[in-house]
Amino acid sequence: MSSKRIEDYAMIGDGQTVALVDRGGSIDWLCWSRFDSDACFAALLGTAENGCWSMTTHDPNPRLSRSYCGNTLVLETVFATATGKVRLIDFMPVRNDGCSAIIRIVTCLEGTVAMRSDLRLRFDYGSVAPWFSTEDGAITGKVGPDLVVARSD
Repeated sequence: MSSKRIEDYAMIGDGQTVALVDRGGSIDWLCWSRFDSDACFAALLGTAENGCWSMTTHDPNPRLSRSYCGNTLVLETVFATATGKVRLIDFMPVRNDGCSAIIRIVTCLEGTVAMRSDLRLRFDYGSVAPWFSTEDGAITGKVGPDLVVARSD
């Protein structure tokens, strides 16, 4: 089971659903695409195998600070390591075309910092792993009517 405390999570959202992001940069809870949908990230209820999306440094003990940008649900986490400092911005834009999205932006602030992204997409509250495929530079995870597309440059 997860040993994280609920007060260690921050919330990002788009008005129709929310994701919970832990202090270390892992999205551990998300019912997508609406609040009443099944969770596709459910590590909050179990382990990473129940679905999460972590974005962190290779350094196992970075110094962390995080805050919301102004009066928004845009979350900024700064990781400082012995070799440098990076900023992770997490947010979900307000929907204008019916589609929900999570945006994660990593910016190096100083030095060099090795980063790691681990996407463990699981549908039905962490019980079903999707079929993955790649096309046009995107990774698609699909189970029945559930579909998630991940894009990165």
